[in-house]
Amino acid sequence: MAKYGDRIALLREQSALTQVELANKLGISRASLSHYETSRREPDYETIHRIATFFKVSIDYLLGRSDEPDKVLDNDVRDFVDHLELSDDKILERFALMIDGRKLTADEARRFIAFVRAERSL
Repeated sequence: MAKYGDRIALLREQSALTQVELANKLGISRASLSHYETSRREPDYETIHRIATFFKVSIDYLLGRSDEPDKVLDNDVRDFVDHLELSDDKILERFALMIDGRKLTADEARRFIAFVRAERSL
């Protein structure tokens, strides 16, 4: 699934808007918009709501929970997606995590998760 920053940038580009133009329409700075588009900063709820409303897409689409711009996830599905813990052994056994078309072993998946956690802590 796409990151929220990728979705914001795509929607802006599809609307033929510059970062300055969109930032002005949303009432935020161009620098903030740039940080959102590169996923360096997360927009607050109000800003997410304004972006979704401006582009007439669901918040679920904007956040990458759905690939359909007007689809809203069922509350139970949204809760599952928001709280999925990939390091859970049962999840690793049930779902195939793939890179370059090859399934990761459980050990590779755990190292991948450890790498992401280490990077986040920087």
